[in-house]
Amino acid sequence: MKPVIRAILRSAVYQLKYMDAVPDSAVCNEAVRLASSRGFSGLTGFVNGVLRNIARHKDQITYPSVTEDPVRALSVRYSMPEWITSRFLSDYGTERCERILAAYLEERPVCFRVDTRNDSPEEIKASLKKQGIRVTADARLPYALYLEGYDAPEEIPEFAEGKLYAQDSSSMMVVEIANPRQGDLVLDVCAAPGGKTIHAAQWMDGTGEVIARDVSESKIELIRDNIRRCRVPNAQAEVWDARLFDPKMEEAADLVLADLPCSGLGVIGHKADIRYRTSEEQIRALAELQRQILSTVCRYVKPGGILMYSTCTVTKEENQQNTQWFLEQFPAFLLAQERQFLPDEGCDGFYIAKLEKSK
Repeated sequence: MKPVIRAILRSAVYQLKYMDAVPDSAVCNEAVRLASSRGFSGLTGFVNGVLRNIARHKDQITYPSVTEDPVRALSVRYSMPEWITSRFLSDYGTERCERILAAYLEERPVCFRVDTRNDSPEEIKASLKKQGIRVTADARLPYALYLEGYDAPEEIPEFAEGKLYAQDSSSMMVVEIANPRQGDLVLDVCAAPGGKTIHAAQWMDGTGEVIARDVSESKIELIRDNIRRCRVPNAQAEVWDARLFDPKMEEAADLVLADLPCSGLGVIGHKADIRYRTSEEQIRALAELQRQILSTVCRYVKPGGILMYSTCTVTKEENQQNTQWFLEQFPAFLLAQERQFLPDEGCDGFYIAKLEKSK
């Protein structure tokens, strides 16, 4: 089928199935007109016949059974490629898998982190509500707020002044669990766009130093823009490829943040196209890249220091299995805390492992 015709039919079937205010006859006629206007007048009979047949039988359409074929059934129901659905079924079981897939399709307001150095979450909430913005506090973190009823973050004065930073609550848990001490040296090795860098710098209340690194100048400039907007004088950004060892940083950092490149399957709710761009081969390649980076950046941790390994995905190869591999390869580290957040928990899918180095 020609791509244009396929797109016309898909949009028309959506109208037939879900847009009750549009008469079926109008849907069919408009699709025929579209096909003709795009130069496919010879296929208007085909388009008309398919759609009128679907219109007559739309209430008799059957879907694959979850009981008989859960992979195909959930794949169709939630528009998820079968290979991802199969993985989730294997890792989390049918009930949890379906909750995760359903969560990807839910509308969720953007989460913002409050800079609590000068303003309390209550003060920020009161100001936002006066502007007509709907505010919901996160159940886990009092400084995480979900905002609705605004046009763009840049138009919110608190955002423009650096008092708010757009960041999912699961991502905020990295610094929350790491709990850097005042005066610490923190190295963020894959930092763009800078959320954890800024969170750590604010957590230490302007003391210590946070060095943010990423692989390109464009990414570093994005971090610098956010550092300036959020007014954190104890943070700086520099270009560095995390795969390359920096002898100047050997055993220098109290805390290393390693939020590493991953498949991103935890954030499909925000970036729907990830499901179509990722593959099994890419997951294996990314898991290997993570091991390469972890093997390098763990050398920056002081005795008694902490390595925070995190990803925004939910695959075991990129998360738990890599943590287990790391502990076997680097026995000087112990697993202090491990947490896998899943999308049905009201946040992004996110993995965190807190690894402590012996003194």
